[in-house]
Amino acid sequence: MNSPSRAGEIRSFAALRHPGFRGYMLGGFAAMLGDSIEHVISYWMIYQTFHSPLLGGFAIFSHWIPFLLFSVYSGALADRFDPRRMMQVGMLMFMCSSLGWGILVLTGTLEAWHAMVLLSVHGLAGVINSPAQQMLIHDIVGPRELQSAVRTNSSARTVGQLAGPAIGGAFMVLLGPEWGVLANALCYVPQLIWLSRAPYGHKYRAEHEGDSPGHEGAAPRPIRSSGFGAMFATIRQIWGNRTIVSMLCLAGGYALFVGNAYQAQMPEFANDLGHGEGGWHYSMLLAAHAAGALIAAIALESRGLMLARPSVAIRLAMLWCFVMAGFALSESYALSVLLLFTAGLLDLTFGSMAQTLVQLEAPAQLRGRVLGLYNTFGQGLRAFSGVTIGAGGALIGVHWSLALCAMVFFATMSVLLALMGRR
Repeated sequence: MNSPSRAGEIRSFAALRHPGFRGYMLGGFAAMLGDSIEHVISYWMIYQTFHSPLLGGFAIFSHWIPFLLFSVYSGALADRFDPRRMMQVGMLMFMCSSLGWGILVLTGTLEAWHAMVLLSVHGLAGVINSPAQQMLIHDIVGPRELQSAVRTNSSARTVGQLAGPAIGGAFMVLLGPEWGVLANALCYVPQLIWLSRAPYGHKYRAEHEGDSPGHEGAAPRPIRSSGFGAMFATIRQIWGNRTIVSMLCLAGGYALFVGNAYQAQMPEFANDLGHGEGGWHYSMLLAAHAAGALIAAIALESRGLMLARPSVAIRLAMLWCFVMAGFALSESYALSVLLLFTAGLLDLTFGSMAQTLVQLEAPAQLRGRVLGLYNTFGQGLRAFSGVTIGAGGALIGVHWSLALCAMVFFATMSVLLALMGRR
């Protein structure tokens, strides 16, 4: 396996030479796009219907809590069963969530408890899909092109996640929120079709070729615990790996203190900047973050810039904290757009570094569990960012709650960097 220090020896976009990887990446991009679009439209529906920062915070909490409780268990299931079928279940649940939002709003029957249920279904779909889709990449490209595949796929999915708000805003303008979220259900269809015929995965190899190249080494142990029990058991097994542990701390700090909770409050930011009508000015705030991520993704893979190193990822995350604090306190619309653009560039850069390092360092026989653990930290802890920013916003305003959370994350990363330097 190629180490991060030798990333520069890998050809740019090498993984894209695999036809299977191209289909996998495009389907994953479309699915992540649909995931993000639904967030934007549903957050706007919640804000316009209920005008409650607390419900906006609950939207984040209820969506991410399944990742906190079940990510490691989901990864263990992907180690034992067919990851393709787990991903298909996730795609169908995503589609049901989008259709539910559209039908309830069109019929004028949306209530608070409906929103809570739909957000929970969306969160469960994500936790079922995420470890399985991360595992499948290893079987598609093999170890030689692994680093290129991890970085390219991470960049594509992150761009889909960050570009979704811009496209979601356009859907709202052109189609209206109700029809926009219904159309969004189509985003999951390409991945669903590709998975039905994809000749990949350790179960496919075992059935058709008698081996499992993506799962070399000892077979995974049976699942004996779930939730926090599985999480702590996996932590004990990888505790000696300094790279994985440091990237778990980075992902966990990012998710706990900020994550993407500020997007749920973006309608209020737009309103305070003088553009609360939900038109193109609101969409531009979301598009600025996506544009920064897109430029970062292209530069990272095409030019071989910013090799994945733990210390570099931490420093970029610290810089991101200052940018987000600046956005939170900005009173200028133009400055806010510029800061969100910069934040998107930094977000994708340190985020793709962290995921690349974890996937490269994960033991083959524990890959699903380790990826599930990474999702527990990087996504599950986002449930509490909904509390810090949403509930904090109800007390001191979303501007100050976001700025303070960003500075707490900065302090946490400073301590982590200092500890790594001493070791």
